[in-house]
Amino acid sequence: MDNSVVKALQQHKQEFTGSDGLRPLLESVKDKKIVMLGEASHGTHEYYKWRAKISKILMEDYGFDFVAVEGDWPPCYELNRHVKNYDDAVADTGKVLQHFERWPSWMWANWEVYEWAQWLRQLNQGLAENKRKGFYGLDVYSLWESMDAIMDYLKDEDPDAFETAKMAMRCFEPHRDGDGQRYALSTRLVPEGCSAEVTQLLREIRSKVPTYNTDREQTFSVEQNAMVSNNAERYYRIMASGDESTWNLRDQHMMDTLSHLMAFHGSDAKGIVWAHNTHIGDASYTDMGDAGLYNIGELGREEYGRDKVALIGFGSYRGSVLAGSSWGSPVQEIDLPEARENSWEEWCHQAGTQFYIASGDLMDVPELQRRVPHRAVGVVYNPRHERYGNYVPSIIPQRYDHFIFFDETRGLHAIDIREDKAKMPDTYPYGF
Repeated sequence: MDNSVVKALQQHKQEFTGSDGLRPLLESVKDKKIVMLGEASHGTHEYYKWRAKISKILMEDYGFDFVAVEGDWPPCYELNRHVKNYDDAVADTGKVLQHFERWPSWMWANWEVYEWAQWLRQLNQGLAENKRKGFYGLDVYSLWESMDAIMDYLKDEDPDAFETAKMAMRCFEPHRDGDGQRYALSTRLVPEGCSAEVTQLLREIRSKVPTYNTDREQTFSVEQNAMVSNNAERYYRIMASGDESTWNLRDQHMMDTLSHLMAFHGSDAKGIVWAHNTHIGDASYTDMGDAGLYNIGELGREEYGRDKVALIGFGSYRGSVLAGSSWGSPVQEIDLPEARENSWEEWCHQAGTQFYIASGDLMDVPELQRRVPHRAVGVVYNPRHERYGNYVPSIIPQRYDHFIFFDETRGLHAIDIREDKAKMPDTYPYGF
């Protein structure tokens, strides 16, 4: 154990039990253009709970306009229309969350998000339509869902563009599956795939969006779905070739989507991002940068300026987490063992149980000016590999502006989207 790190943490940490204890942190980020809130796993209750609490205050007290998450655009947009109380939106929160069908569905189909959506829907009922707070997806995976949404919209709105969309869909249709794997494999034989078709569709939609007569946000969504389709096609084609990493394409897409959302909300817009630490923590201060990888946290600092973006990491020492044992496997609550010795999480454990720390208070700690092991758990997790994997070497004070630590955490409360009326957990509600 490095005593200098623990002593610095003990000296500068800010303990909290409720939202009031986070006020100094919130005051320090209230004037940022972007606040990115991380997570060390996609299946931890405390991360979702406290991201929601922080976002609630940023929206209510400091004028932030939306939350954009590491999720697919189509189902997140359905939830967005729900929380904004659009007349054509599904009124039941549980039914809206059933749109999160792609594995891992528990990332957004969970009771923590259910409660967040209920709160946001109620908040928006008291706001003017153009001031309502939104919820959007940043990710690139939803090739089929985005194509379906485009077809549904254009069928009545623009018959000419609908014919272009049909041509693109005919190209994809023989390879349709749940996750794009079949299409990816097909491009090994036909390397150009359906690139020309989706590029033409995106170009045509962008040229015609100003003429569409539906509500402004709906036309924004159809353009975004066209961009998703275009980038998702390229993503799966690159994945099959193995010539370059898909990581950068995905995070660039997320950054482009965030920039479009900021422009859509106006020059004074302020946005919140919920995504994994590996996306929001500046990759240039990790070994990811050595491999030529970047992420939305790094791109956000470059786009808006480091003084206009706050990167807030989350982590824990032990507990449990929702994850799958392999890709596509049933979700389960898995034990999260104690963090490895001389990791960032182990030093935080020695310093306290629940606190946050500002990076500026750690800049003079020599041990933290080099990369230290920092835990990252994905949607596929095997604790037997904990000692050898799941750690990203990171210069913590540079990777994040702030870090929030929980000594012990527990798994999310997933909703079974196959059931019309899922049973609420005994611990619900969580008091966002």
